[in-house]
Amino acid sequence: MPKKPSGAADRSSVSVRLGRLIRDSPFERGWRRSREIELGPRSLGFSALGFLTLVPLLIVVSAADPEHGRGFAQWLGDGLGVSRAAKGQIGQLFARPGQVLETTTAFGLAALAVFGLTFGAAVQTGYEKVWELPSARWYARWRHVLWLGVLVGTLYLTATTTLWRHSPAGALGAALSAVLFFWWSQRMLLGGRVAWSALLPGAVATAIGLLGLRVFSRLVFSPLIASSAVAYGPFGTVLVVQSWLVGVGVVVFGGALVGRLVHEELPGVTKAVKQRARRIRPTDDR
Repeated sequence: MPKKPSGAADRSSVSVRLGRLIRDSPFERGWRRSREIELGPRSLGFSALGFLTLVPLLIVVSAADPEHGRGFAQWLGDGLGVSRAAKGQIGQLFARPGQVLETTTAFGLAALAVFGLTFGAAVQTGYEKVWELPSARWYARWRHVLWLGVLVGTLYLTATTTLWRHSPAGALGAALSAVLFFWWSQRMLLGGRVAWSALLPGAVATAIGLLGLRVFSRLVFSPLIASSAVAYGPFGTVLVVQSWLVGVGVVVFGGALVGRLVHEELPGVTKAVKQRARRIRPTDDR
């Protein structure tokens, strides 16, 4: 058989090495794991549960803020980081705080609390898939109650505290509180089955991802809300808000996945750096 030209053989060898390098890279492993945990469908489920269970509960909680009385629409607009015009479109989707309190019943609050626990179960399942852990026992459902209460309290304090919008120190404090919350959330929902040190990178990655999502919302979702409201009316705004919740789900589960990859890859990277430093260290003069 005729031999391949040396140039073609070299190109084939380079492509094989490049393909092997890509397959063995952390990015490829992360991509494979994101498909294994079904990141896209799981984020869609996060969005649906968040809109159907958590949003009504937060509407009631925000309406009970007598001092600020801004309501959930203002909370959501601040969370998305959109413009004033887009906040006006969001405000048309929700009732005013006073109307919410007048129409809320004890049965409705109980139903919202029960359905809201499903949201905590969904987040726990996502974290368990990220860390390849079996499902927790049925008697560990109390963790959902505690997690949901802390989540609502954290969102309430964040929404009613304006300091973080007016000073760099406040913004740093908000970022730190986000890291602490997601760090604790992973530990709580996973039942202490993963060490604190392994969960910290995921909490940091989630907080950074939420910051990036806020910037993206300002650039993309803000004008999209205005155009969708003109084209589809209030339903268009609902679609944009639902898309934003999908992004939040991607950040929450994707941040935990990135944290696990960092936790697994960091020791190897540190070892390689130390070995390289020893090789290039100049020999001592004798």
